[in-house]
Amino acid sequence: MPTLYLATEPAADKLLAADPLALLIGMLLDQQIPLEHAFSAPYQLRQRLGHDLDVRELAGYDTDALIAIFAQRPALHRFPKAMAARVQELCRLVVERYDGDPARVWTEAKTGAELAKRVGELPGFGKQKAQIFVALLAKQFGVRPDGWREASGIFGEDGSYKSVADIVDADSLAKVRSYKQQMKAAAKAGG
Repeated sequence: MPTLYLATEPAADKLLAADPLALLIGMLLDQQIPLEHAFSAPYQLRQRLGHDLDVRELAGYDTDALIAIFAQRPALHRFPKAMAARVQELCRLVVERYDGDPARVWTEAKTGAELAKRVGELPGFGKQKAQIFVALLAKQFGVRPDGWREASGIFGEDGSYKSVADIVDADSLAKVRSYKQQMKAAAKAGG
């Protein structure tokens, strides 16, 4: 089990490393909020539920009740209604396609391309997020089917600090944050 530094909170990072569903939810929520907040959310969700995360329970949870849990202060995401619904969609897909086992998304992929395709089919995972997740699985969890580096694009490069796949401590977090700020500034300058 890897030692993660995504939530920057030891208990939350430990959950991400041990629970594939928590890792998927954290990655799903990593948009339009600080990454530490996104990756802490699965731990906070677990605390609010009062027990371990259960993909079947979340898939069948009353949507309004789940939204209320996400919206409880401090909210689990900037957009609690939309993200609660998306987490529920994710869980439903995992139940339907992977018999409720989130790790099967990656453990059964034979190639990097297949892994990227599987991840990219998850609700809330576009091409770039799928590439980042493939890189995260490879770099920090040792999930490296043939072709994973190509499937993860620029995020699979060794020694890069471009995404959550590269964060292992406070220093690498700062480097990734700096890279993201540079990309945002370049995009803004470009029009």
